[in-house]
Amino acid sequence: MGADEIKLTKAALDWSYGEFEIPADALAHMRKAVDRGASAQAEWENILATYRTKYAAEAAQFEQMLSGELPAGWADALPTYVPGDKALATRKTSEVTLNALAPVLPELIGGSADLTHSNLTELKVSGSFQKGAYENRNLRFGVREHGMGAICNGIALHNSGLIPYCATFLVFADYMRAAIRLAALSEAGVIYVMTHDSIGLGEDGPTHQPVETIASLRAIPNLTVIRPADGNETSGAYKVAVASRKAPTLMAFSRQGLPQLEGSSIDAVAKGAYVLSDSDGTPDLILIGTGSEVPLCVQAAEVLKAEGTKVRVVSMPSWELFDAQDAAYRESVLPKAVTKRLAVEAGITMGWCRYVGGEGDVIGVDQFGASAPGGLVMEKFGFTTENVVARAKALLS
Repeated sequence: MGADEIKLTKAALDWSYGEFEIPADALAHMRKAVDRGASAQAEWENILATYRTKYAAEAAQFEQMLSGELPAGWADALPTYVPGDKALATRKTSEVTLNALAPVLPELIGGSADLTHSNLTELKVSGSFQKGAYENRNLRFGVREHGMGAICNGIALHNSGLIPYCATFLVFADYMRAAIRLAALSEAGVIYVMTHDSIGLGEDGPTHQPVETIASLRAIPNLTVIRPADGNETSGAYKVAVASRKAPTLMAFSRQGLPQLEGSSIDAVAKGAYVLSDSDGTPDLILIGTGSEVPLCVQAAEVLKAEGTKVRVVSMPSWELFDAQDAAYRESVLPKAVTKRLAVEAGITMGWCRYVGGEGDVIGVDQFGASAPGGLVMEKFGFTTENVVARAKALLS
């Protein structure tokens, strides 16, 4: 305002006090809040003490939630899978995992932006949170992704111990990008359940096929993006997400069914990438896949191995988690001496150069998708065993 304007304003308000001077009567009035606060705190402590006496188990659970500590042994509830188990979309294994965790994690609360039965996010142990039913844990957000994300940020930052999750189609993450970014910036442990994660979703076409979305989300600092390949990796993704109370986690799940893989691991997801299968000795080639493309890498590796090529298959569900590992671990998975590397992901190829290097290659989708059955779209864009084998041979020639 300037010194002259300040003097004139003080004169107009009949304010005769000096700079930064608080009138004594105003200060005395404001400090009454200290006594009111102390009284309210004492009343609360008395209520809580009575509650502990009457409802010991519930009080212990309540105080454990407030502390931010997770219940002992909660991860034991995570589902496990073996090869030969039914092939399932990872959105389905996500549903199984959510409902396995719900009884042992009463702090887990969330829902979908009006896509509950596509995202498969309903907790079957509970009804809908609404007027007169505040004990329920299924939140009906409505068609408003940004509002949904903002609500979950508030729940996480309230520090009540609640663990919020929210869901929509992956492509609609763009509608809530500001809320996701603020969660990362604010260290809010929100869990994002994103389904229909690639061109494999099929007939909804390019408007709904998130070819660039994963790459753009990986660009947000302090956001962990995980794209599981099967049921075990889905459980591993939830293990990471639930434990991450100071950073948000986004999980991208498939619409199409995927096999349960030999060698897949719940605990290895926390490493970001791991050796799923290998050949004896130093490999000639490394195939790196994420999500629904990992089984494709496995199939291609079998063909190449049968022809005498030494092939390592690396499942890389999370760039961020892999980059956080020490140099020795990263070298054990992607040794510098093996320069022939092929990454396979049904999204844009941007960023993969950091893992495949100057002598590697990437099979991706650097254009918008197409409307057709999911399997046909994947085939047309080169996500076939034959094309992975051909591109691998081109690297080795």
